[in-house]
Amino acid sequence: MSQYEVKPISLAQLRTHKSSKWRDYDPDVLPLPVAEMDFPIADPIRDLLLEMVSNSDLGYLGPIPELGISFALFAQQRWGWVLDPLEVYASTDVGVGIVEILRLLTQPGDRVLLSSPIYHNFYTWVKETKVEKVDVPFLETSEGWAIDVAGIEAAYKTGIKVHLLCNPHNPLGRVYAREELLAIANLAQEHGVVVISDEIHAPLTFSESTFIPFLSIGDTAQSVGITVTAASKGWNIPGLKAAIIVTQNPAMAALMRDLPTALHYRASILGGFATVVAYEKGTQWLDGALRTLDSNRFFLKRLLEEQIPEIVYHVPNCSYLAWLDLSALKLGDNPSRTLLERGRLALSPGESFSPNTPQYVRFNFAASEEVLIEAVQRIRRCL
Repeated sequence: MSQYEVKPISLAQLRTHKSSKWRDYDPDVLPLPVAEMDFPIADPIRDLLLEMVSNSDLGYLGPIPELGISFALFAQQRWGWVLDPLEVYASTDVGVGIVEILRLLTQPGDRVLLSSPIYHNFYTWVKETKVEKVDVPFLETSEGWAIDVAGIEAAYKTGIKVHLLCNPHNPLGRVYAREELLAIANLAQEHGVVVISDEIHAPLTFSESTFIPFLSIGDTAQSVGITVTAASKGWNIPGLKAAIIVTQNPAMAALMRDLPTALHYRASILGGFATVVAYEKGTQWLDGALRTLDSNRFFLKRLLEEQIPEIVYHVPNCSYLAWLDLSALKLGDNPSRTLLERGRLALSPGESFSPNTPQYVRFNFAASEEVLIEAVQRIRRCL
């Protein structure tokens, strides 16, 4: 049987799209900052959406037991993670879910740990809930970025309430090892810390790596952990607005009963049922998308080595976000601004992920090879 192919949409067609990626910039800018793929959605999702719209089935999202059932089946088949479908809860999106959980667990001024560089909305969630951010940065090594377990332990001892974990990691493209997650779980139990694990990029893990769901590593993790995830990144449906929260411990499940009921009802009915279809029928499309992304991550590496070898790029183990060190290019204090002004290329600025990484940019390679070639040429024109 031939493998299912997921081919990028043409640039001309993409420029007709109405998402922020294609409306935030002037028409002559090539936009590669926003974490969405230039891919057509999976046929089963498209068919469902067309059916619901055709039937005028666009009311409020009500009971959706299919959500837990479909995710539990996908998680078991994909990662060997066994969970109870009744401990899967609907959320408006991952960010709203994390904010509402933080509001349950913390008071303004409580200390919440994260590790930079990290997805910039983690800072937004901390600010929105008025907690105090404690940053234990990743350690930069010649082999890539390493977790600072000793630094996390030292921070826990100062009185951390919640640890916000990005697993797998955005923007580093890093997949946590089981031993790292076990260390975090054990320390969290010892110091009374709750770990909220954002696992939205998990379905996009490449074959050389093994994604380990935080709650799958045992009773200790389940006693301290809550997972928030969605199909939005894996199946490229972020605009449909639906996510899930998962627990595997009676005390954590009891907490979920105190979440606002609006968290469920503000999710989209289209997003909720598209998520069900993604987990039930979207594996073939997901595997096809992963093959395209796998090719792209190495195609980008070859392009950079051939044309701008000064750029430091560690090929990511998951997702479609390249974390590029442009220090050697001498593009000023904010390379992303220089690339936009001179090269008409939009990339995510490194300083939005950490004040310590201003010379980095995040580059979305979920695009056609033609777009990647054009993007690298635009960087060269700035040199």
